[in-house]
Amino acid sequence: MKFIKTELPEVVIIEPTVFGDRRGYFLESFNKKAFEENIGAVKFIQDNESKSSKGVLRGLHFQKPPFTQSKLVRCIEGEVLDVAVDIRRGSPTYGKHVSVILSGDNKRQVFIPRGFAHGFVVLSESAIFSYKVDNTYAPEYDGGILWNDTDLQIDWNLSEKEVKLSDKDDKLPTLASLDNPFIY
Repeated sequence: MKFIKTELPEVVIIEPTVFGDRRGYFLESFNKKAFEENIGAVKFIQDNESKSSKGVLRGLHFQKPPFTQSKLVRCIEGEVLDVAVDIRRGSPTYGKHVSVILSGDNKRQVFIPRGFAHGFVVLSESAIFSYKVDNTYAPEYDGGILWNDTDLQIDWNLSEKEVKLSDKDDKLPTLASLDNPFIY
């Protein structure tokens, strides 16, 4: 496994070693020892999976304290653009984001720590997206930022009319108007 730092040092891309032959492939998607040596101790408690069609944008989401979550995400099938935004007030990278293409072909993963908003958009006809989380989902502690907040300047690789949102995601606040509980 290769651990690659991004422009947001706490957000890490993980590239597994893939062993393939005429029968298919094998990879190690998580190794606790390697993860702790390169990122730190995180106790994942739940795995989630979603399937979405082209243009579906989920995010930018986070959970407020005391239910903040770190995530380890990957795209099992298809292709997505995955985005993490630093929302920790006082951080030198506050309001900055990292975008990474995740796909069933490249098998990359991204670790998104607590204090970052996360979202992804499906670029292929459909995608199966998987993520590990280290805290319980608590709907009353849900938070988010509007996907097309002009201050963030995120290029989602799709036109606005191609994007499909939930009603909830369409009504999220901008980062500037967020009642932000995260401090660096």
